[in-house]
Amino acid sequence: MLDIAEDLHRWCGQGRPFAVATVTAVGGSAPRQPGAALAVDGEGRAVGSVSGGCVEGAVYELCRDALSGDGPAVAVERFGWSADDAFAVGLTCGGEIEVLVQRIDPARRPELARALAAAATHQAAAVARITAGPADLLGLALLVRPDGGYEGTLGDRERDATAAAETAAMLAAGRTGTLVIGADGSRCGVPLTLLVESSVPPPRMLVYGAVDFAAALTRAAAFIGYRVTVCDARPVFATPARFPAADEVLVDWPHRHLEREAAAGRLDGRTAVCVLTHDTKFDVPLLERALRLPLGYVGAMGSRRTHLDRLDRLRDAGLTTPDLSRLRSPIGLDLGARTPEETALSITAEIVALRYGGTGRPLRGAGRPIHREGAARVGS
Repeated sequence: MLDIAEDLHRWCGQGRPFAVATVTAVGGSAPRQPGAALAVDGEGRAVGSVSGGCVEGAVYELCRDALSGDGPAVAVERFGWSADDAFAVGLTCGGEIEVLVQRIDPARRPELARALAAAATHQAAAVARITAGPADLLGLALLVRPDGGYEGTLGDRERDATAAAETAAMLAAGRTGTLVIGADGSRCGVPLTLLVESSVPPPRMLVYGAVDFAAALTRAAAFIGYRVTVCDARPVFATPARFPAADEVLVDWPHRHLEREAAAGRLDGRTAVCVLTHDTKFDVPLLERALRLPLGYVGAMGSRRTHLDRLDRLRDAGLTTPDLSRLRSPIGLDLGARTPEETALSITAEIVALRYGGTGRPLRGAGRPIHREGAARVGS
């Protein structure tokens, strides 16, 4: 649901009731993961998707029925592929999805309205909703903040406290997925399944070196959801006009900028650092610091000869073999890239592959699951 928060937040601001269908579990080669959502307002307008097209029509009608009262206000539905009935509503990919269909009146569900507001404004927050358990509990929700504070209820004080603590841990990791707790708030007993959707600020990419490749990289990184900073010590090159897709363009020595960002606590395990300077006096001091930080990705542009020379200099600076093993250099995947745009694609592809455990090899004939993320399974 939080993946379409901007639209739903606007509907909440207008006081519009709506129905939302949220993927709660998947099986097989399902096209969307838990948290993906389709919402419908009272005028029949729809936003989002739960399947990429396979079952959208059927889910849309379930949402319409929930809004009109012709169907239950809260319900769980499953869709899968059927070999027995070629005309049955199902997923042509052969997978399965489970969806929670829920009517939401913003005035009556302030915790959900505030969760949508937080997600729409890129604030850290999570919402946990009961998706499996007694029928009278389905759809009950908590809004959980990073400090562990929460509002809303799952119908029981002990249950609320347990769910809030577990949800806060998932929020800290930026995870969306399912959580199973006992109905009495313990970790045993009659189980309740919660879907936890986490909203965290966009991951950051720090691009050092205001070169033509950096301009293409900022566009590609913005496209996949990164907040991009370009930094270079040369004011003639580090100008906003040259990098319109960047969120900020700064004139500073790269290693000093990185030190300040780290000291201010603005870097985390999702942060990507891309060093495009091609200049030893810039990239060695910068990489010496970057490789000591718990960043998600550190890559540096340059030839293989440049890379070997850089490694020697970094060893002389005191970096260990484990430190150096984190350096992605030459930067990017082997796509045969030539142009700045192709190189940007190579770099962002490597970042995505590293984030999700991909190999960078063709999917054709691989015999491996397409999606590697831990995800809730249908029937779990």
